[in-house]
Amino acid sequence: MIEGEKLYFEGYETRVPERNALLETTRRLVLTYGWNTTSYQILNPGIRRWFSAAGDAVVGYRSAAGVRVVAGAPVCAPARLPEIVEEFEIDARRRRERVCYFAAESRLESVYKNTSPAAKILLGAQPVWQPRNWAGIVAGHKSLRAQINRARNKGVAVAEWPREKASENPLLEDCLQKWLAAKGLPPLHFLVEPETLARLYDRRVFVAERAGAVVGFVVLSPVATRNGWLFEQFVHTPSAPNGTVELMIDAAMRELAAAGCDYATLGLSPLSVRAGIEPFDNPFWLDLLLAWLRKHAQRFYNFDGLDAFKAKLQPECWEPVFAICSRPRVSLRFLYAITSVFSGNRPVRMVLGGLWRAVLTELEWLRQRPGKK
Repeated sequence: MIEGEKLYFEGYETRVPERNALLETTRRLVLTYGWNTTSYQILNPGIRRWFSAAGDAVVGYRSAAGVRVVAGAPVCAPARLPEIVEEFEIDARRRRERVCYFAAESRLESVYKNTSPAAKILLGAQPVWQPRNWAGIVAGHKSLRAQINRARNKGVAVAEWPREKASENPLLEDCLQKWLAAKGLPPLHFLVEPETLARLYDRRVFVAERAGAVVGFVVLSPVATRNGWLFEQFVHTPSAPNGTVELMIDAAMRELAAAGCDYATLGLSPLSVRAGIEPFDNPFWLDLLLAWLRKHAQRFYNFDGLDAFKAKLQPECWEPVFAICSRPRVSLRFLYAITSVFSGNRPVRMVLGGLWRAVLTELEWLRQRPGKK
């Protein structure tokens, strides 16, 4: 049983011994019950954690605009999921907060389907492989083999680094900063937290090097009860040869296969329709917003490019990923809260920063157009 005053905490508000004890409790629960693909990410910095009264469940979330935005779903035994959802939402209502489960999957979606009505948004889809089939997939697709070989032929080699070496390694940190600087948006947080090298714990890190320099790395986090792994980050420098990311994924997949893993995913492709799920009965304004994002938001985030890249790797299936709100209808408050937690409570700054980077990018394109001096 966890003491009441310790039910809610964030690292900067808690003394180090308490913080470490709670992180270890969270880690134990995640490694025992973690099923949602994002379950391990609740150990990331900046995530607030709620523990059930019985101490047998944990929920990772951030609060914004009176909404608790949950990182995926509660982590608990499957049979306890409906009870934990109810206990967590009662606690949220007591504190006058609503709840939104972001990046929820089929297990939590089925709870709401069978109980109280809730608004759902299809966020996209995530590609899935059985690692033991990966070698056969590569062997059967010439274009994928060619991309992997392209990086090898440029002298790129991939190896797994032990956590002791990878943790806060300055070479990896430098690679990360170069990757972030090339992005169309300021660094995001919450479920896409880039600063994971200080909290590797059970994660695995595969590093690409060329001529002694680090040109990329991938970070994998465990999906414990599926005997699987989430490819959490694909970091690479702008100068990394073509095929570097594919080569890192190939090396990691083969290691997962050798270890007898059953599940691997590259995580959410936002706005992807590859899971084949029928659209939900969204409010008209939300359908318009999603359509606008698909058409115009490419300058901030290359949704189609990311989706196409993951599809090129020949996944064996695509799983739907949802946002589930504890109200019958989606409101602007929920969307504002989601934007806030991903931007570190700076949604306006995130949008303006994205616009500014988009302007700079388009000016550079104009400068480089043929015929321009």
